[in-house]
Amino acid sequence: MRIVLCFFACLSLLNLRSQEISIIPQPKSVVAKSGSFILNRTTPIVAVSKDDRNIAALFNTYLKSYYGFSLPVVSKGSKGILLTTKSASGDGYTLDATPTSIRITGNSAAGTFYGTQSLIQLLPVEKSNTLSIPAVSITDAPDLAYRGLMLDVGRHYFPVAFVKKYIDYIALHKMNYFHWHLTEDQGWRIEIKKYPKLTSVGAWRNGTIIGNFPGKGNDNQRYGGFYTQAEVKDIVAYAAKRYITVIPEIEMPGHGGGAIAAYPYLSCFPDKPTFDYFPKQSTWAGDKTGKQVQQAWGVYQDVFCAGKESTFKFLEDVLNEVLPLFPSKYVHIGGDECPKKNWEKCPLCQKRIQELGIKGDKEHSPEHYLQSYFIQRMEKFINAKGKNIIGWDEILEGGLAPNATVMSWRGEKGGITAARQKHQVIMTPNSYVYFDYQQSPKEDSVTITNNRNSLPIEKVYNWKVVPDSLTADERPLIWGGQANLWTEYISNPRKAEYMLFPRMSALSEALWKPIQDRNYDDFKKRLETQKKRYDLWGANYFGK
Repeated sequence: MRIVLCFFACLSLLNLRSQEISIIPQPKSVVAKSGSFILNRTTPIVAVSKDDRNIAALFNTYLKSYYGFSLPVVSKGSKGILLTTKSASGDGYTLDATPTSIRITGNSAAGTFYGTQSLIQLLPVEKSNTLSIPAVSITDAPDLAYRGLMLDVGRHYFPVAFVKKYIDYIALHKMNYFHWHLTEDQGWRIEIKKYPKLTSVGAWRNGTIIGNFPGKGNDNQRYGGFYTQAEVKDIVAYAAKRYITVIPEIEMPGHGGGAIAAYPYLSCFPDKPTFDYFPKQSTWAGDKTGKQVQQAWGVYQDVFCAGKESTFKFLEDVLNEVLPLFPSKYVHIGGDECPKKNWEKCPLCQKRIQELGIKGDKEHSPEHYLQSYFIQRMEKFINAKGKNIIGWDEILEGGLAPNATVMSWRGEKGGITAARQKHQVIMTPNSYVYFDYQQSPKEDSVTITNNRNSLPIEKVYNWKVVPDSLTADERPLIWGGQANLWTEYISNPRKAEYMLFPRMSALSEALWKPIQDRNYDDFKKRLETQKKRYDLWGANYFGK
């Protein structure tokens, strides 16, 4: 009887421990053990390499921010928190916590960093000077190489401090790419020294429509902002310390209204006022003459002229300043939602079509093939700089640029087509990972879905990133996935957080674990602890 009682007591203890271990994304293997490691102000972090010391400093930053103290970092010892980075394949890690030490060993610096993110989630969610960490052995590695999140700062500008916080959120969820959408019809957000009007003119609009498109009036307030090149460098360095790559997006040939407002010659029709393209049912603020930064949302016909050499010279000059700011091998050049009506009417665009011998067919007009020429020409320029392009799935139309990565947003079709053409793919279908969609069927704040549609957390969690229809040879071409936060109706950090959380936690697990290894009911239990972490961070979230 004693043996039986002892067995059940041990089982209960293990169950208690496994309940305390609430990590998102859930590791591949978690083995709970008896006992706890007690962390206090005197606990050393043993870190020898440069990367391990960086990771120790980041862990200390977290402790200082949320618990009010940091730990001494030393170069040798066998007790405390021991960080070790090996040179092995992948970004996996192991975490072994005993009553005397916590050993985190990464196959790479990123792997060691992910191990410390798991350690953060083993900390109690209440502030204290003494933190009890359950004894546990964890073995873990991500399923997908690309795990990203996009922030649109074109529709609404977000201050540097929030961009850094956004990067922190990416890091805390073991994601590794920040896609920064920097240019739009509603504002140009990055300093280009050769073209100062991009920020003195193109970064500011005279007003913004109120409420859902087409709006119930206009706020008549000048609005804008931009990031200096020094700020961009600072943000990129901040992300790199957290093993996050920043991919900039410079939109072309559509969504270029901010640039056209600054330099009207970039348009097919420089003398045609922006107001002429403005929705008739929307309300305009201020001067109606000349080129202006757009004040309403949507897609506009005033795009970069494909017939002028000066357009390509401008974009090459811009990229000559942008590319050195971002160590990333990739630059996103948009390529989506480019109406062709102005190109159809533009003598210079039509001349270009004739000179290139472009013909239309049953699938595409000559102007679609002109866009393919535009994208492929810019790709050659970017490839010559040692970088590759990413584009939205519209770049498939008219023939795909040779080395392009396709970001599939209009469902999965574009990604499947690109993979079958042997191109690298990032999946980001709007029906699963557009975080500007509201989280419940009814929402009292303004959203783009306007109570017509919603994206609940369960759908995000159960997203199958790699489509079933791909063959075994094609599936490795799915590099990974990301969610996008478009900001037409998100004008401040609190609203951004409200739209992000808790779906970002579901996203992180969908990108970390294959669908057959996920369990939504178990995730929901762990999410209750995660919400307490949101509270600890001071983050806003849906369902608070």
